Amino acid sequence: MGSLFTALFNSASAMQVFTRALNAIENNVTNANTPGYAKQDQSLTARPFDPAAGLSGGVVAGPLISARSEFLEQAVRSQTELLGSAEQKATDLGQVEPFFDLTSNSGVAGAINRFFDSFSQLSVNPNDAVSRQAVLNQARQLVQSINNSATGVIQIATNIASQTAAVARNINQIATQIAGINLRFESNSEASQDAGLDAQVHTALENLSELTDYTILRSKDGAFNVYIGGQTPLVIGSGHFDISADTSSSQTAILDSQSSDITPQISRGRLGALIQERNTTIPGYLSDLNTLAQSLADTVNTQLFQGLDQNGLTPVVNLFSYDQASDAASTLAVTGLTPDQIAAAAANAPGGNGNAIALAQLASAPAVNGATFTKFYGNLGSRLGNDVAAAQQNQTQAQDQLTQARTQRASQSSVSLNEEATKLLQFQQSYQAAAKMVTTLQSLTQVVIDMLR
Repeated sequence: MGSLFTALFNSASAMQVFTRALNAIENNVTNANTPGYAKQDQSLTARPFDPAAGLSGGVVAGPLISARSEFLEQAVRSQTELLGSAEQKATDLGQVEPFFDLTSNSGVAGAINRFFDSFSQLSVNPNDAVSRQAVLNQARQLVQSINNSATGVIQIATNIASQTAAVARNINQIATQIAGINLRFESNSEASQDAGLDAQVHTALENLSELTDYTILRSKDGAFNVYIGGQTPLVIGSGHFDISADTSSSQTAILDSQSSDITPQISRGRLGALIQERNTTIPGYLSDLNTLAQSLADTVNTQLFQGLDQNGLTPVVNLFSYDQASDAASTLAVTGLTPDQIAAAAANAPGGNGNAIALAQLASAPAVNGATFTKFYGNLGSRLGNDVAAAQQNQTQAQDQLTQARTQRASQSSVSLNEEATKLLQFQQSYQAAAKMVTTLQSLTQVVIDMLR
């Protein structure tokens, strides 16, 4: 009689175990398209069978086994960091590039050529009022072109500052979300096996990796501790420590929750790209544009002072002005110089064209760091073009590598409906067999009971 009850108990227990396995399959199928979800399998453990020792055998349910690979997750996050950085650079530098267009006649390069050509025309008839006015007109167009380029780039830098603050806020929002999930891990020991929470936290971590680089240390209770830049705590257990972006000066600084500067710790993700762009890349372009504007203004002004104006007088007014070297491109302007004050004549030949010729020849002079004005500007435009091309290539490579990393992760942890269907059939059959065993044992037990009456 005892053996019958033992067999009945084992069969009923097996039905419960198979029910849990079927529930795991159902959960997998339901969440097949849930972002961040990793399939789970119900582990089964055979109990030892040794009647002599009183071991009755049977099967028990072990823990749910997640198919998630943290190694593959980290690979995806690393590639996401690279893609976030590359996408940000490609987008922002692509916006800068039109302001340094080397092919447009309306750009700086064309304006420089037309400006010096106007002196060539003036040298043909140095006392012609129309030619003198043409020099001033071309000077104003050149100034406008340089001003437009500088203003456009400065506006992009301003936009980047705003984007940086927005990315910092997004990072804080994700940190708050992770801390909330960690709280559930800390308060419930079984939460670590909750596939839904597991999906949420890994989705949040992947979203965070697009924004910045970080490292993770997982606590024994399952909580994810996140260190931005690998050093500064962003999430510790259920606590989160907000960062902020200080863009009040020309250099962006990222501050931790204690207002300490952690900028050097951040190199990847959108935040890393934005920092590099505003602190290094764009200031480099502006510095060269300022150098061009200052050199052009100083060189032309100096040469004009070597000659005589239409009245035979030494000039007393510059053609160009600017505030200071650091913002020469944005503040470059044409002064109130009048047409008759243009010093087209050489100092020893009043009424002549000697100085107009000298001014026209400045177009081919190595006036800026050993290069002509157009060559220096061409080098600047080429450098920017190369930077844009490199950013776009990095974006393409990062996207390909991320796709590959996600494919490898999916092969490990994503739900295969065909696989789940096969497991479903197996466990249904096992459940039915156990149920039939229970029914048979119940009948046999009833027969024995009836015989004992």
